[in-house]
Amino acid sequence: MVTCATRHYGPEMGSSTFLSIPIESDSMDKNTLQQLHAIVGETRVLTDADSLQSYGLDRTTVWTAAPCAVVLPGSIEEVQAIVRLANSEDLAIVPSGGRTGLSGGAVAKSGELVLALDRMNKVLDFNAVDRSLTCQAGIITQQLQEYAEEQGLFYPVDFASAGSSQIGGNIATNAGGINVIRYGMTRDWVLGLKVVTGNGDILELNRGLIKNNTGYDFRHLFIGSEGTLGIICEATMRLAPPPKDPAVLVLGVSDFPAIMDVLKTYSGALTLNAFEFFSDLALDKVLAHQPLTAPFEQRTPYYALLEFEQTTPEVLDTAMGLFENCVAAGWVLDGVVSQNISQAKNLWRLREDISETLSFAKPYKNDISVQVSQMPDFIRAVDDLASQRYPDFEVVWYGHIGDGNLHLNILKPDELSVEEFNQQCSSVSVEVSELVQAFNGSVSAEHGIGLLKKPYLSYTRSETEISLMRQMKSLFDPKGILNPGKLI
Repeated sequence: MVTCATRHYGPEMGSSTFLSIPIESDSMDKNTLQQLHAIVGETRVLTDADSLQSYGLDRTTVWTAAPCAVVLPGSIEEVQAIVRLANSEDLAIVPSGGRTGLSGGAVAKSGELVLALDRMNKVLDFNAVDRSLTCQAGIITQQLQEYAEEQGLFYPVDFASAGSSQIGGNIATNAGGINVIRYGMTRDWVLGLKVVTGNGDILELNRGLIKNNTGYDFRHLFIGSEGTLGIICEATMRLAPPPKDPAVLVLGVSDFPAIMDVLKTYSGALTLNAFEFFSDLALDKVLAHQPLTAPFEQRTPYYALLEFEQTTPEVLDTAMGLFENCVAAGWVLDGVVSQNISQAKNLWRLREDISETLSFAKPYKNDISVQVSQMPDFIRAVDDLASQRYPDFEVVWYGHIGDGNLHLNILKPDELSVEEFNQQCSSVSVEVSELVQAFNGSVSAEHGIGLLKKPYLSYTRSETEISLMRQMKSLFDPKGILNPGKLI
């Protein structure tokens, strides 16, 4: 017997209950599986335990995978047929990309059907004049980047999981990453989308246009919607000229407020591709698990990582002059600049390998943002709170300082179970969220809401906004079959 999930609405819009209902294999369940086989083929409907486990979770560790099956469509027409079948059978669907999310957005824990886009991974068109490409949603982010590079162009949205995340998931969560200070979020690079809505309609949105002033731009509703309004199947992405001879500079900084002085100094004189930071404890964790060395002999409380283009020989001279000014001011204690591509990659790994390194400690993650100007006061307030509430826990800071995005990671002590640890951290997350609200920030800067952040959404969004979000969900997905229980 396979458990499938149905959706039942209460008396008020949005007051829904998600139920896991066992369906006998000789009745509806058998019929549903036969219809799925007819749509995609028998080998592309998976029900074995390993597949259910693999496809049923993202990178969160809070929930247990429990989908009823996994279906692997190969075209937008097959996706449409699956969604229409799900509507007729009251079957809940969890859209699944690379499953690299950290908020439980791709978790199937209650008998849902996982719709995985792995087979839809092709580049469909490239336009050199428009500097754009059209691809299926299942293409790996790194593959899109490499394709752009082969054409002499650049796809700038980049992050640690680019080698396994899919572009559809990036769009559904409006992924950010390390280059936001220069290039913006995923939203800024989406020229068009093809989606299948929750009631099975195919929408072609914006058609790759730069200018299209014809009313509501539904494209932007689906960007960041976490698979709750429709399933993104194809995307037309804008590309950019590649950066010229990028250099990476790592600076040892005396304290966090000094990082802001360094940011102001460098951003006022150079065009920065990235401005990242990490704590000495974060560096310790990376060096303990990766074959890397410290950037310089002196250890400092914080580190800033900057990337900039050497468009002229004078740019590096300017960067070194700014370095000397920062040292003279007492903000910077030491520094190193890359001399070649290999060194640049290794310096980047000091920052990019943090998330993977910390995964061994099953961290409780807070992905939060405030205005850049408020970061020193905000991080001081959160540090004070963390020291009071987590006196015996290791607290690791890193993030995208140039765009106001902080990653606060609480590491699980060995003596605590995951359940006990998450319970302690979630209770303090309310206080962290209250601080975020007081600073007019966001409880999720780039990882989305999913299941994990849903209890804290009201600290960033008003009751009116959440009500409108529910109404939007009802409009595009009237039966509530798409990613139920996520976001709202």
